[in-house]
Amino acid sequence: MPSTNEAEGLLDRLEQIYPDAHCALVHDSAWQLLVATILSAQCTDKRVNLVCETLFQRLSGPQAMAAADLGEVEGLVRSTGFYRNKARHLIGCAQQLLAMHGGQVPDRLEELVQLPGVGRKTANVVLGNIFDIPGMVVDTHVKRLSYRFGWTDQSDPQRIEKELSLLLPPTRWTQCAHTLIAHGRSCCKAPVPYCSNCPVIELCPRIGVHKSR
Repeated sequence: MPSTNEAEGLLDRLEQIYPDAHCALVHDSAWQLLVATILSAQCTDKRVNLVCETLFQRLSGPQAMAAADLGEVEGLVRSTGFYRNKARHLIGCAQQLLAMHGGQVPDRLEELVQLPGVGRKTANVVLGNIFDIPGMVVDTHVKRLSYRFGWTDQSDPQRIEKELSLLLPPTRWTQCAHTLIAHGRSCCKAPVPYCSNCPVIELCPRIGVHKSR
């Protein structure tokens, strides 16, 4: 495993290459980002943004979502995939926010993960991007790149989150995910990375032994 200095050195280079890396889910509030992140499972950010534009016009907040008809919500989010589960989660999440948090999205991971449809990844997205509370987001890009960089040998997202949180200081957790996602989308792709075009190839410890993760 690399040292913290080595990992930060690689991250420094990537942040220079992707200085504008940020959360691609369009949002104006904690509620909107929470909804968008729930919908982003197995769906592109571009599609989610399109769906949310209409969704938030029709159902503007937790109160409206909590009282919405399940069939209507299913229709609004259908194109994001797994729409039945997502619609049920959105309504349940809104109802629980009203019942337990006064309609406000909580700023504690332990409370966020108790909401329907909210796992650690979604909770960390909200914490880091809304409340400026460090959260190590492990999505498919972060999982793939952290393995290829030799930052972890784990395959379980929660174990990867733990190892990356030990490897990097909390001040870097939120931006780390944005940066790795940007690099994963542009170069370090699945299943085959574009190593010949990689701007940090000399810092990659697993050249020639990449696996399809």
